[in-house]
Amino acid sequence: METFSRDGLVFDVRDHRPAGGGGTDVVVCLHGFPQDSRAFDAVALRLTDAGLRVLVPDQRGYSPGARPPGRAAYLLPELVGDVLALADAAGAGRVHVVGHDWGGVVAWALAAGHPERVRSATVLSTPHPAAMRAAVLRGTQAPRSAYVAGFQLPALPERLLLARSGAALRALLVRGGLPAELAAGYARRMAEPGALSAALGWYRALPLQRERTGPARVPVTYLHGERDPFFSPAAVRGTAAHALGGFTDAGLPTDHWIPEREPAAVADAVLAAVRRRD
Repeated sequence: METFSRDGLVFDVRDHRPAGGGGTDVVVCLHGFPQDSRAFDAVALRLTDAGLRVLVPDQRGYSPGARPPGRAAYLLPELVGDVLALADAAGAGRVHVVGHDWGGVVAWALAAGHPERVRSATVLSTPHPAAMRAAVLRGTQAPRSAYVAGFQLPALPERLLLARSGAALRALLVRGGLPAELAAGYARRMAEPGALSAALGWYRALPLQRERTGPARVPVTYLHGERDPFFSPAAVRGTAAHALGGFTDAGLPTDHWIPEREPAAVADAVLAAVRRRD
């Protein structure tokens, strides 16, 4: 696969296949902001070496052919529907889902709302949304999430982040711990016409969101960076209560960028989930 379609939108996807075709297990990896499918290249290499097929889409707003206008186009049910459409296009009845950052939000929603399509969920960085809501009321989560309010402003975030042809965003990502080559690639992608506004649509849809994510009902592995500046210890600790299908968690000695910084740990977690199912 190179692309898949849903409701007139065309999504780019990286289809990593093991030598010889491999087995029947399919892993879907979902990136966050402002990443794209390259975030999981090192993870996918390890998983295909183990015989798994790995699908990594450029999600809604990130694929040039899937940047619809308006905030409502980026509500969570639409994001979840995109992943189900990818699984359908790949002929995969049930998949192992891996999600980082915003991709983690989608992974939690899939694990809660569509357990019949999900074999396991490996969530990177992002606490369960209910744990996040509870943590905002106490501790340090509210200031850690203050940038979300800033992203609601029209035009200004784009102007600031794309200053000097995206150099401002690139420098911000490097300071946050991303390798320079990946930071430059993500910044170039966000500098494409309309790309950053579409990616920010995920944040700008939040005031319209009415559905709440329930407890996960499939086995969940939760990997979180011990130096992640975006998620508080209270949110991380509160996540276990919202995983009813089995829960494993581990703190990693890293920051927010787990797929890029800790690909071996991510791949090991996915492989462990596959073995538990077997």
